[in-house]
Amino acid sequence: MQRRGVPVWEVNDHLDELELLLDTAGGRLIGRIVQERDKLDAGTFLGSGKVAELAGIVKATGADIVIFDDDLSPAQTRNLEKALECKVIDRSGLILDIFACRARSREARIQVELARLTYLLPRLTRRWIHLSRQYGGIGARRGPGETQLEVDRRVLSRRISQLRGELSRIEKARETRRRKRSGLFKAAIIGYTNAGKSTLLNALTHAEVFVEDRLFATLDATARAYRLPDGARIVLIDTVGFIRKLPVGLLASFKSTLEESRQADLFLLIVDLSHPHWEGQMARVEEILKELELDHTPQILLFNKVDKVNDPALLEGLKRQYPGALFISALRGIRLYELPPKIAEFAQRRWVRGEEGFRPDEIERMHLFEEQVQVIGRSFKDGKIWVDYMKVETN
Repeated sequence: MQRRGVPVWEVNDHLDELELLLDTAGGRLIGRIVQERDKLDAGTFLGSGKVAELAGIVKATGADIVIFDDDLSPAQTRNLEKALECKVIDRSGLILDIFACRARSREARIQVELARLTYLLPRLTRRWIHLSRQYGGIGARRGPGETQLEVDRRVLSRRISQLRGELSRIEKARETRRRKRSGLFKAAIIGYTNAGKSTLLNALTHAEVFVEDRLFATLDATARAYRLPDGARIVLIDTVGFIRKLPVGLLASFKSTLEESRQADLFLLIVDLSHPHWEGQMARVEEILKELELDHTPQILLFNKVDKVNDPALLEGLKRQYPGALFISALRGIRLYELPPKIAEFAQRRWVRGEEGFRPDEIERMHLFEEQVQVIGRSFKDGKIWVDYMKVETN
């Protein structure tokens, strides 16, 4: 749908991205259409003429699914499926399907199922309209019982509650892990999906995180230990990629994963400079950070995939516009040597030094303590083992 004032290139860019999402989901594009319209049709989203045109295309091509770039209401979806005689989903539904296929860890699978059921709950009407009303009671005086729709809504609501409980338990375990590294400096790699976050983590830490040239190749936040040039130990975190029109329910379900970003002391904001509309992607990431109240965290801006940029004037202009940014290729290793010292600069500003004493019978407690700090040295005096350390200053 192209609304008044929205440039054609922006509409095409959104549809190009939708095509990439379709490819990630394993689908094949047959064709696409755009309607210029100021006001959406409450019943079918598109105007009646465009719906008829679309129905003809579906019949002629044998398409088995139509995907809308904008969110559809349950009624619009139901009416469109009836008119087009095929399955209809919107961008949010497609993203949720992709997440369901890509989720690997138990936490990610629970988060995705929770988001999908939350998305599905108000849309059950179109899935159960063929079922007739059930009746309960014994004998002639039977009253109307529950519809199958009501039964399924109750089942889904129960499952949603169960999933939230499981996520809560996982979040507690994750919080325990966070506390264990609470004294270590944490840098989170953030950016638009497919910008090169996992590739950067692999290049720095040899983490062997799964990488693929598709949207949402990885969903799980991955944390890896990393030593800076001065020997200091920090934590690098690879996060879930952002995208336009990310379903609100999905963001809510991935709260615990996003919490990894909230705990970070520094963001490594990575931008795919080879993308024709990298500025829009960068702006969207900044918008999401603001929505999540994460826009005050210090950042190092990384323009990635410079090996694919054939415009020296663009690079020179960006270097003047963003004097603190780094221009790298995570895949090719171009100028990656500039990043660790830059991270160290931020880390050194947050380190505070201290000393902690432990009795000889507190060795286990001492080892637990040392996991949470940067150990400088140890000494023995006054019958105690003294640990000289640095840790991140708490806000």
